[in-house]
Amino acid sequence: MINKGIYSATCSILNEDYSLNVEATINHAVSSINNGLHGAIFFGSTGQSQLIDLNSKKKLISKIASHKFKKYFFLGTGCNSLNETLDLIKYAFEYEFRDFLIMPPAYYKGNTEKGVYHYYEHIIRKVPKIRIILYNFEKLSSFLFTPIFVKKLVDDFPKNIIGVKDSSYNLYENLKIKNFLIFPGSEAKLLKSLELGCAGTISAITQVTHSLARKVFDDFEKKITQTQNDKLIAVRETFDQFNLISALHSYFSMKKTGFKNLLPPLVLLKSQESKKLLKDLNDLKFEIDKNLAA
Repeated sequence: MINKGIYSATCSILNEDYSLNVEATINHAVSSINNGLHGAIFFGSTGQSQLIDLNSKKKLISKIASHKFKKYFFLGTGCNSLNETLDLIKYAFEYEFRDFLIMPPAYYKGNTEKGVYHYYEHIIRKVPKIRIILYNFEKLSSFLFTPIFVKKLVDDFPKNIIGVKDSSYNLYENLKIKNFLIFPGSEAKLLKSLELGCAGTISAITQVTHSLARKVFDDFEKKITQTQNDKLIAVRETFDQFNLISALHSYFSMKKTGFKNLLPPLVLLKSQESKKLLKDLNDLKFEIDKNLAA
């Protein structure tokens, strides 16, 4: 079961024919966990979830079901189709996965609270034992969760709506629900959010900042003076200059060629952008070679 901590929205690694490289994707997540993360979430937006086919997702689920790190693995759905979302959830339930990061369907503009409520209500009615982390990312889904709307969902489905990933950043400072997990989508907001009573972070860039983010989290829990938060924020802000998926794959592809493959229309950073990313990280004395060797 997902709990407080530092989690990655982990990358999906592809073969040259754009099929999912299941083994490499799992191994990358394991590496991040070994470097300090409390867990990895497959098929979030950083994992190209809306571009990866359902069969590939199922292949990965069946593989991680018997992995020794299974308890550290969690799933997003990333399907616009309600029925495909349910299909994937029911398939994962067969392998005893219960916690899911679920965003409202993207693409169509004008999502309403009534429609989004019905979306989650239908999923819960069909899979009553599911535990859902809401995914608040207006930029992608065209829907902004408000504190009042989240409270209504939690009041109506207290056993099912257990938390939220807040990538629109309008909730983590304003939402107060007992025993409800709030994860800002950026480690730049990690320390502040912990001070406000939030649970940690679910972030794309923790695949790079894993050790720094875990240090900030652990020092907060132990009430130790912070020494790494400024650097953590600076590294995150360096990546925030670019499209995060492109930046992460460009970064990791320096040592691992599989990261060069992105599903169209996604692309790697331009050469000058990659050079700027590396220069800015070097200027921060961020240990790039050590990180890539992990």
